[in-house]
Amino acid sequence: MRIFMFKSRVKPDLRAFAGEAAGAGLPEKYGPWDPIGVVRPDASPPHGFSRRTIEAAIARDAFQLWVTQPLAKPAAAKAAAPAPKAQTPAA
Repeated sequence: MRIFMFKSRVKPDLRAFAGEAAGAGLPEKYGPWDPIGVVRPDASPPHGFSRRTIEAAIARDAFQLWVTQPLAKPAAAKAAAPAPKAQTPAA
């Protein structure tokens, strides 16, 4: 089975797997949905997700949702941020 991947325009960190290229059956409240890729039948899904679990969810619900997490800022970027300036009361 080919698994189609989509990204929500409403919630940019929300993704979905579906069994149809058009994304029919994806939750409307998070749409519109943009296609972002395809997992071939001989390939593994991204991020170590279980193909069996995804296919079962698609058979049951027509989709499976998943959320990306924002990347943490590198420690160097945090250290480079200027310290807040102390304010002295006006005399």
